[in-house]
Amino acid sequence: MTAHSLSSVDPVTAGSTGGIAAPRPAAPPARRNRRGSRAERLAPLVLLAPAVLIIVGLRLWPLVLGINFSFTGDGDRDGMMVGFDNYLTLLGDPLFRTALRNVGLLVLLLPVAVAIPGLLATFIFLKVPGHRVYRGVYFFPAVLSPVIVGAIFNLLLAFDGPLNALLGGLGIGPVDWLGDPDVAIFAVVGVHVWATFGMALVVFLAGFATLDSSLLDAAKVDGASLPQTIWHVIVPSLSRTIQFVFVTTMIGMLTSMFGLVYVMTSGGPEGSTYLPEYYVWIQQGQMNQPALASAASTALFLIMLVVGLAQIGILRRAGKED
Repeated sequence: MTAHSLSSVDPVTAGSTGGIAAPRPAAPPARRNRRGSRAERLAPLVLLAPAVLIIVGLRLWPLVLGINFSFTGDGDRDGMMVGFDNYLTLLGDPLFRTALRNVGLLVLLLPVAVAIPGLLATFIFLKVPGHRVYRGVYFFPAVLSPVIVGAIFNLLLAFDGPLNALLGGLGIGPVDWLGDPDVAIFAVVGVHVWATFGMALVVFLAGFATLDSSLLDAAKVDGASLPQTIWHVIVPSLSRTIQFVFVTTMIGMLTSMFGLVYVMTSGGPEGSTYLPEYYVWIQQGQMNQPALASAASTALFLIMLVVGLAQIGILRRAGKED
């Protein structure tokens, strides 16, 4: 067969008779692009689906069930819809009112709980004298369980413990840290801040990693002092990080102090260290009133939601003003 005859062979005939087959035509580019864009849109949804299902199944659905259960009765009225009776009972309970008052105290002390890890992170970032020590030990309290921390500070804060012995050596009378109703809640909150500030410090250090060093150099050239640098350069630059730490610290103070309260004071003295989560445990575990405990849990959820949204709004407004 000559070259002329090869060039004249029909591609279809050649393919069917064992000759040279012509390549298949490529798919239209528009169709491939549509398939690719559809896969790109679905990929994030597929990746998020397991996490969403876990959150809905283990978080949101139990929350809905708990809210619904809070409108039922206990004891003789078990399973019966009682409306807002449980919430009215909460408002009339002095222990729950004390727990709400302590929540207000936690909100007032929150800036201190955020400022401590923020200042330590600033010292580490600016490499002030002793920053290597801070970097080496700041996270140690966070690895201890609340039970261990509570037991340690029960010994340190005992009326005849080493802290009062030190105060006595300085000529200051002993303080009943865990037995005085006006002092005990401050002692428990202080221990909680000491035990948990390491997590917030990690977040602050991550925020400092994104800070523009040229801003600090400009402040140094302008002769800004350390307080001025912190207030006018660092705080505005880390506004998002500060918002996150404020909200997470508040949630931690409202939901992670049960272990300390249980070990250090058991809610006393005179119920002065009650918090909503401890109140929920008392009603559920000791008083056998699960519906009332569900109402207290719902109230705690609403408190965290309102306080968190208020904090975000205030911090965002302050950031815009700066």
